[in-house]
Amino acid sequence: MSKEISKTKLKIEDEVIVISGKSKGSKGKILAYNKKNGKIIVQGVNMKRRFQRPTQENPKGALIKVEAPLHISSVQFFDSKSKKPSRIKYTQDKNGNKNKVRVAVKSGKEID
Repeated sequence: MSKEISKTKLKIEDEVIVISGKSKGSKGKILAYNKKNGKIIVQGVNMKRRFQRPTQENPKGALIKVEAPLHISSVQFFDSKSKKPSRIKYTQDKNGNKNKVRVAVKSGKEID
């Protein structure tokens, strides 16, 4: 059995909105993307508590909150123009060059 490598048009630093799961409706920027298992980490979403071991700087240890990974299918690009989730498509730039540009499907706005 071979694992499929997931493809997406989302990139790091894109603002996304969670469309399913317990964090549904929350927004954040993509911090990391793992292509092998199709998981992403979104800033401030799906927070888990983790115990940090005692160190010389922090002899008591601590409970810290960290972002846990989400599956790529449970998020969608957040279109700031229409204020709704949107798919992404590739088109040619406005000058007619062969350069591919990412565009939000809902509003037609170009994505940086």
